[in-house]
Amino acid sequence: MGSVDLNALIPNNVDLKEDRRLQRALEAWQPQFLDWWREMGPEGFQADEVYLRTAVDVGRDGWAHFDYVKMPDYRWGIFMSPAEDGRVVPCGDHFGDAAWQKVPGEYRNALRRIIVTQADTEPASVEQQRLLGQTAPSQYDLRNLFQVNVEEGRHLWAMVYLLHTHFGRDGREEAEDLLRRRSGNQDSPRILGTFNEPVEDWLSFFMFTTFTDRDGKFQLLALAESGFDPLSRTTRFMLTEEAHHMFVGETGVGRIIERSAQVMNELGTDEPDRIRAHGAIDLPTIQRWLNRWYSSSINLFGGEQSSNAASYFATGLKGRYKEDSYEDHIALEGVYRMQVPQNLGLTTEEVPLRNAMNEILRDGYIGDCEFVIARWNRILEKAGRPERMELPNRRFNREMGIYSSYAYDPEGNPITAEAFEARRDDWLPSEADSVFVKSLMKPCLEFGKVAGWIAPPRKGINGNAFEWEYVRFDKSSAGIACGATPSLTGE
Repeated sequence: MGSVDLNALIPNNVDLKEDRRLQRALEAWQPQFLDWWREMGPEGFQADEVYLRTAVDVGRDGWAHFDYVKMPDYRWGIFMSPAEDGRVVPCGDHFGDAAWQKVPGEYRNALRRIIVTQADTEPASVEQQRLLGQTAPSQYDLRNLFQVNVEEGRHLWAMVYLLHTHFGRDGREEAEDLLRRRSGNQDSPRILGTFNEPVEDWLSFFMFTTFTDRDGKFQLLALAESGFDPLSRTTRFMLTEEAHHMFVGETGVGRIIERSAQVMNELGTDEPDRIRAHGAIDLPTIQRWLNRWYSSSINLFGGEQSSNAASYFATGLKGRYKEDSYEDHIALEGVYRMQVPQNLGLTTEEVPLRNAMNEILRDGYIGDCEFVIARWNRILEKAGRPERMELPNRRFNREMGIYSSYAYDPEGNPITAEAFEARRDDWLPSEADSVFVKSLMKPCLEFGKVAGWIAPPRKGINGNAFEWEYVRFDKSSAGIACGATPSLTGE
């Protein structure tokens, strides 16, 4: 791995200039990417200067530079974490063998599938969020949205580099297809269902970045254990950027909860209609959004019993979360005790450990989400409120896996399909809920102000205050119609 070349057309630390054929291929893909960005990236804000961080190194300190940049001019690049001397395959049948620097021929198709599936989520989320800027609750939040968007674009670049470098013509064709598919398009949808769901309001955006991006974190953690070293090194650096996406979501929901608690205390009531009439989002509605996006994100881990997951582990293409914390890295003898449906109830079954790798990863994810819920509940506790947010059971509202053909309440108890439908609007957003939340989604882009349904953050970005010019608006910007003051001439 070379030093970071920031002056190249494609910034990179992979010595791209030493492989002219690869360099030309990626430079030919770059205009297609920019065309996609202009068409499907944040609509109405492409001429604005946004206070963004750009990756400039791969070290722990000083890896990012903050400055104003127009999003189409953002310096997307290719970055890999430093190589580890003597790294070995950390799990599976090849445990202890030297990590692969080239794709093993017998695993080529499986590895390509893994990379393409991960890559497809990156542009999908940008497409899902492309209109949110027009209803941003503050300049601070608008900037955070755009930071998430450009970094998802860079994560796409990371995966495209692997496809171009290691998969020849097939990889180049897959890279082009990544720009052809569209989130929610009936004819050419994104690969995973969650990434075809609309993200039409900021409560959904914050839940998405809390729960769906957290799924992304755990998928990347599993890929960081891959015996294919270029994939491991690529995903390790992606995790550095992914942390901010989850921060945006978790603190965003926390600020909505904080504002709701303030209104409840001011009014002396927890009655949802009165909270809504005061311009805040009541806690039961927030809980229903939580239930929706959490259950949707839980699906992304795949089936509870999976031969594909077993194969990925056996071949060393994916590992477990914190693989080095396990004593047995081959996992041929162990079992996983799993509750499975039986006669409209549940029974415990012992599943071969390798076949339960999806569920093991899901366990880590659920534990991480429980910490998030605890932090949200501390906000309510500090406000003197008795209410608490809750994480629904993993069996609730499932659309894939062994629970998808049955109905369960948020506590995970089996119920009839009729009983679920009778309580659906208590547990999941109703059409009336969506109408209400969307009614609050009016932009607030005046300097230093924030919408009434969300509390301001405790501090700003990169040591700056909340009252900071996070976006410099061009006179043609959609932000001007949203109340912002132009600070660029547009010339």
